[in-house]
Amino acid sequence: MTLNPTDAPPIQVRGLSKTYKVGFWFNKTVRALQGLDLEVGAGQIYGLLGPNGAGKSTTIKILMNLVRPSGGTALLYGQPVDQAATRRMVGFLPENPSPYEYLTGREFVTLAGQLCGMGGHELDLRVKEVLGAVDMSHAEKLQIRRYSKGMVQRVALAQALVSKPKMLILDEPTSGLDPVGRRQMRDLILAERDRGTTVLFCSHIIPDVEALCDRLAVLVGGRRVREGSVQQLLSAQVPSVEVVVEGLKLDQVKNLGVSLESTQALDGRVMLQVADADSQRLLGQVLAAGGRVNSLQAAKFSLEQLFMDALKDSGRASSVGGEINT
Repeated sequence: MTLNPTDAPPIQVRGLSKTYKVGFWFNKTVRALQGLDLEVGAGQIYGLLGPNGAGKSTTIKILMNLVRPSGGTALLYGQPVDQAATRRMVGFLPENPSPYEYLTGREFVTLAGQLCGMGGHELDLRVKEVLGAVDMSHAEKLQIRRYSKGMVQRVALAQALVSKPKMLILDEPTSGLDPVGRRQMRDLILAERDRGTTVLFCSHIIPDVEALCDRLAVLVGGRRVREGSVQQLLSAQVPSVEVVVEGLKLDQVKNLGVSLESTQALDGRVMLQVADADSQRLLGQVLAAGGRVNSLQAAKFSLEQLFMDALKDSGRASSVGGEINT
């Protein structure tokens, strides 16, 4: 029996693992994914957040049947990812799109539509529509070899949109875009969500994830270390306060006998962060030591702080940036 696409979640990943052979003799291994579980609901914008080498791109490549997993299962609308009919419901923007550079932007997007079974006047109208949506109408007759990186990113998004897919899978969609382009990209993604499109995208640009996602998963070392809505993840953190102290040096503040989350020496002042439960004891210690409290306010816990805490908990904070891009 053929499963109706509405009967199953758009994406289901269970126990997914992937091991790559690397080195000159392929005698070393890199575990890009280790028992990953994910489920993306219909109409959601679901983000994958993580450092380089976290497994974000590998997950997307497995979903697009570009890489075969070493273990576990990955399903699109309840069907294996190697079924072409299922993948036709997906628009895909790879991390580093490389369209044939001697085609014009319009020819490239038209070709993408033809490969999806579109044609005739309907295709012409749709190509014009998506090129306008990504602000590339002015360059549609230029060969892609004359495009900047940001222009290539835009026309690659247009090809992902041309077939009106039920799902968009976007790998670093704002890479190479200027601030205006990033804002336009975010607006396009939100507009697609409003039309009922399911969106999975991965990024290491935290503001984009925070602005867009209904739910997100933080990946570190091929494992999911956090998952939930942005609000759930942030509200689950222990509340803390930010205090600015005058009249005491940094070493004196550190020796007050109160556990501090962070400290920073400023010009004649010390800014520190402490758990809300310890704030009253800290104030008493500061005053007893002859210091003054310049300001005290609730600390806004950010997604960036959650991300860094996830790295720290996983023992990876010191190694971010020196990893294989997976």
